[in-house]
Amino acid sequence: MKILDLLSRETMVMNLTGGTKKAVIDELVDLLDGAGKLNDKDEYRAAILAREAQSSTGLEEGIAIPHAKTKAVRTPALAFGLHRSGVDYQSLDEEPSNLFFMIAASEGASDSHIETLSKLTTYLLDDDFREALLKAESKDEVVNIIERKEANDTEEEVIEEKIEAKNYVVAVTACPTGIAHTYMAADALKKKAKELGVEIKVETNGSTGVKNMLAQGEIDGAAGVIVAADKAVEMDRFDGKPVISVPVKEGIKNPQGLIEKAMSGNGEIYRSSGEKKGSTTGERKGFYKHLMNGVSNMLPFVVGGGILIAISFMFGIKAFDPADPSFNPVAKFLMDIGGGGAFALMIPILAGFIGMSIADRPGFMPAMVGGFMAANQGGGFLGGLIAGFVGGYAVVAVKNATKGMPQSLEGIKPVLIFPLFGLLLTGVAMHFILIPVVSINTAMANFLNNMGTGNLVVLGIILGGMMAVDMGGPVNKAAFTFGIAAIESGNLAPHAAVMAGGMVPPLAIALATTVFKKKFTLEEKESGLTNYIMGASFITEGAIPFAAADPGRVIPACIIGSAIAGGLAMMFGCELPAPHGGIFVIPLVKNAAMYMAAIVVGSVVAGGIIGVTKKEI
Repeated sequence: MKILDLLSRETMVMNLTGGTKKAVIDELVDLLDGAGKLNDKDEYRAAILAREAQSSTGLEEGIAIPHAKTKAVRTPALAFGLHRSGVDYQSLDEEPSNLFFMIAASEGASDSHIETLSKLTTYLLDDDFREALLKAESKDEVVNIIERKEANDTEEEVIEEKIEAKNYVVAVTACPTGIAHTYMAADALKKKAKELGVEIKVETNGSTGVKNMLAQGEIDGAAGVIVAADKAVEMDRFDGKPVISVPVKEGIKNPQGLIEKAMSGNGEIYRSSGEKKGSTTGERKGFYKHLMNGVSNMLPFVVGGGILIAISFMFGIKAFDPADPSFNPVAKFLMDIGGGGAFALMIPILAGFIGMSIADRPGFMPAMVGGFMAANQGGGFLGGLIAGFVGGYAVVAVKNATKGMPQSLEGIKPVLIFPLFGLLLTGVAMHFILIPVVSINTAMANFLNNMGTGNLVVLGIILGGMMAVDMGGPVNKAAFTFGIAAIESGNLAPHAAVMAGGMVPPLAIALATTVFKKKFTLEEKESGLTNYIMGASFITEGAIPFAAADPGRVIPACIIGSAIAGGLAMMFGCELPAPHGGIFVIPLVKNAAMYMAAIVVGSVVAGGIIGVTKKEI
């Protein structure tokens, strides 16, 4: 299939008029819709904007390739737009973009469609091709330029099953959509390698699957490995090789630096865990990484189970208990699922995935059993957290202790030695650790239950303010975890302050962008509207882009507003039985009207401070 089978004169515009990124996107979307290529224009535009939210598709040399693969596309197609003066498209080189190719791929698009679209992205790296398009005066001229390029493009990729010379590297490229950046990075690496006189083989993990797959012999003989990826790729095959892991855009932007580093063998030696793992860039390491791996995997149990428990309370606080006069079988059914199922598993799951983050798969079982011990012996969340780290590092210790075993016994390590001794060490350690942990949990529960109103307000101020400090980071998660632990111990007030504080930052941003319009750009105002939804849904992270852009004004304002909301929630005696849900679980809150008032007051205060302190655009 040729490019011109997807690009027609009716999907070309030679003079884009929009002066902003969004305006250009709207023009190209309207062009595709007018040509009958879309089922749902609004849904397709939303998919394009969602892809841009991941990372801008504005590349270097004035090129931008917005793209989306969605059911909103009726027929796979291309739209071409030329902007004579250029638009700020948040490109890699921070220069204006002039050449726009919008890719519309349908969910059922064939491999030939996707490969054709991908071929275009590699053509755009050709200086002569790109310059010719920039100088084109008519649609016919654009058609002729593309026809000539396709006619002259006879270069075939050489795939060698085995390369004897050491002067070569291997690479993998992958992006979430798998249409544009995957292939542009691959082509940039191949082009630069040719200039440097270096042999390279590049595997692409695109939307049509893995192409040009690397053979193990090729990997073993390479000087180094480049993984330019923003999604998971198979990594175990690179065990023992120096690997350079970077975002896919780095493959487009800095191919020479990556190739030279790979040739020198200066990448980090990759060690296999026996699992297929994804390449990650800029990944947090150490304690926080392990903790977040446990929390993120535990969260579905917390949310699903917590909301079912909260619904069961609507029949009466003790309606699940057959011995209580208010007993209701539906309430018991919901409590059995939420409390007896999801909530019973959440601490073992928390511990298990912390252990797995530390010691890979062998760390999962000992840590999960340690978490189960904590859950059943009164260790609570604190015990589960400790069990995760104890289980993970117990297995690490066993691995280190058995490094000198004969090679013939390697096969029994994962099936016998790691689980047996990892579990034994974890169980013994947790037996002693849980004694002081249970005492700490009991003291904390008594402290919360015996707090006077004044002290509760102070606690609410602290918890609410913590939710806005880093908006999803470790401080935020510490407050959130404390609130869940309080729910588990039967105290429903602290988490009410936590959720109120977490809802304030995005709601404050939304209010500020609505009321103080002159203080924000058009793009910020449009983005601000989505924060109404995020705030109402208890998604604090919606405020992060605004906090990152202006931390000196936004973060302090949000901390003040969140602290006020948390303190008021405590003062009004609000209690929240559900750990998540935002506005959707407010009917379950004790003193729901006053709870909403606390959130509104905190949001208005924070939004007002932001609006007053920011300068006009």
